[in-house]
Amino acid sequence: MASMTIRNIDDRLKQRLRIRAATHGRSMEDEARDILKTALAQQETPAGNLAATIRARLQPLGGVELELPAREPIREALDFSAS
Repeated sequence: MASMTIRNIDDRLKQRLRIRAATHGRSMEDEARDILKTALAQQETPAGNLAATIRARLQPLGGVELELPAREPIREALDFSAS
């Protein structure tokens, strides 16, 4: 088995770990090992396309048909020349 040393842990974090370990009736090292094992056992979902994710979530709700305004002809460019 490998061992690991973690330095520069915030005092409040260490205190919370100590309390959590005592609550579960084990050492701080055992508690930290269990926290790491639990956190790393969870499957990470890969980042996907944001637009596709939003579409997939909203598609069951139905869509809205929007009325598109008629296109107008292009306007003449403004003349900024001093005459």
